[in-house]
Amino acid sequence: MGDDDAIFRALADPTRRRILDALRSRDGQSLSELEAVITQDTDMTRFGVMKHLKVLAAGGLVTTQRRGRQTLHYLNPVPIRLIHDRWISKYTEPKVAALSDLKSRVESP
Repeated sequence: MGDDDAIFRALADPTRRRILDALRSRDGQSLSELEAVITQDTDMTRFGVMKHLKVLAAGGLVTTQRRGRQTLHYLNPVPIRLIHDRWISKYTEPKVAALSDLKSRVESP
């Protein structure tokens, strides 16, 4: 599987996107902290969250760092930026940004 495939696979699942959102809000969370975020709305187990983290790590979107007995998870936005740079040229960037801004304005209360 190519790097892009692993990134798109990681981003394809809503639970994995929730994990990324949680890390974007507060980087450096433990498995227990991420589990609390994910399991508040679902009946997912700790092992389910671990599987999702493994897919995110395979896509390079999450990195880990050991601190004593604890493993902390961090968002790595670089792969997403590389996808952006590959698929959105410098000439279409202003148009895409304008459409994204419009979408945000229309959808916000």
